[in-house]
Amino acid sequence: MSNPHTPVGYKPDTRFFGHPLPLVNLFGVEMWERFSFYGMQAILAYYLYYSASQGGLGFDKPTSLGIVGAYGGFVYLSTVAGAWISDRLLGAERALFYSACLVMAGHIALAVIPGAAGVGIGLVLVALGAGGVKGNATKVVGDLYEAGDTRRDAGFSLYYMGVNLGAFIGPLLTGYLQDTQGFHWGFGLAAVGMALGLFQYSLTRRMLPPISQTVPNPASRSEIQRVAMGTATVLAVVFVLIVTGVITAGNLVDVVILAVAAVSLAYFVFLLRSSRVDGAERNGVRAFIPLFLSQAAFWALFQQMFTFVAVYADERLDRSIGGWEFPASWVQSVDPVYILIFAPVFAALWTKLGPRQPSTPIKFAIGTVGIGVAFLAFLLMPAGTNTAPLIGLLGIMLIFALAELCISPVGLSVSTKLAPRAFSTQMVALNYLSISLGTALAGRLATFYDQDDEAPYFLILGGTAIAIGLIVVALSPMIKRLAPTVA
Repeated sequence: MSNPHTPVGYKPDTRFFGHPLPLVNLFGVEMWERFSFYGMQAILAYYLYYSASQGGLGFDKPTSLGIVGAYGGFVYLSTVAGAWISDRLLGAERALFYSACLVMAGHIALAVIPGAAGVGIGLVLVALGAGGVKGNATKVVGDLYEAGDTRRDAGFSLYYMGVNLGAFIGPLLTGYLQDTQGFHWGFGLAAVGMALGLFQYSLTRRMLPPISQTVPNPASRSEIQRVAMGTATVLAVVFVLIVTGVITAGNLVDVVILAVAAVSLAYFVFLLRSSRVDGAERNGVRAFIPLFLSQAAFWALFQQMFTFVAVYADERLDRSIGGWEFPASWVQSVDPVYILIFAPVFAALWTKLGPRQPSTPIKFAIGTVGIGVAFLAFLLMPAGTNTAPLIGLLGIMLIFALAELCISPVGLSVSTKLAPRAFSTQMVALNYLSISLGTALAGRLATFYDQDDEAPYFLILGGTAIAIGLIVVALSPMIKRLAPTVA
């Protein structure tokens, strides 16, 4: 039986494992971008809190974890700017290219500029560029599929394999260089990885669909001037707050949390009230609200991979193998390995099930409950410094990965399904704002972890995530009524 949402006469491109051939290009560029991004992020916390004698900056640990969380939140917050530039100025394809150039520049700054100045300049450039890459690459992947094409979720799972191939290799190589040569060599390798991604993208960008090269809602000159003035005003205010000491390294993560929450609320209000959004599209935006909150809760726990789990690997994990101690940063490559193994399994499963696969809300619920179970599993690990067995952490990371596959690629997919036509990339940015909020929260929550009294931390966070997942299950019928395409 044909899908009623698929246009009559539609002939799908099946040249890449049953999917459109241009997916190869996006798979490759995202692989190199993630190589650089995760390679740098795997060693960032250590660079911030290791002492100067260890090659680090010597910040206190809570401040360091807060900075990592604030940076991660800013990455996803910047998808809003990348989306506006895509929808109103350049189109998704060109915005993707220029954003990748910013990422490379940021890694170069981290590699060659010493001290806190290099961190500040480098992280801002990487965050702005990575935000533009994320939203626009997702938009272009969505452009490869017609409305109602049941291969969409599976296609995003294949795309997610590229993300995780880069995320697997990056921490291994940058972590090794950091451990043997120093932090700046690791940051330099991240810059090389992004340069390779840009080279590959420049050779194959003509493969991408024409719709990705168009500007769906061009901005007028007056709109551009207003946005430019608004941006300049915000930057000036932030500069004054930093100079006067209102915003500090210690409270930066709280500022980002409040900013992301405010921007997210404003985005929902804007999409729900815009005259360019029709009734059916408005219902889709409403349906996305509980999914947004569920995803924020998921990422608040999952993104502690770079905060709490990074510290756990450094201080609680027994990293000795045959008398050799592997770098703590290598733990960041465990999750991508699982994704590389299981992403094809999930993609094949969703493709085989077709219209019989679990609905989008149920996938979200499974992912949120799963990450809660993973945090409860930490309670089974023995107490003490460098005593936690590697096999135990590998088991917990497996739960992380399976939960991630139920919510992350599905979140990318649903944002393209529910996107109003006039604001397609900006709806993807709204999806990333949920990740931004969760990532910033991950930085703040990690500061409450107490190695001497772990149980309350795991019980509260794990139990809360499970409860949120169950609420999404209860709301599933309402979500599907509002947006039948997520059924």
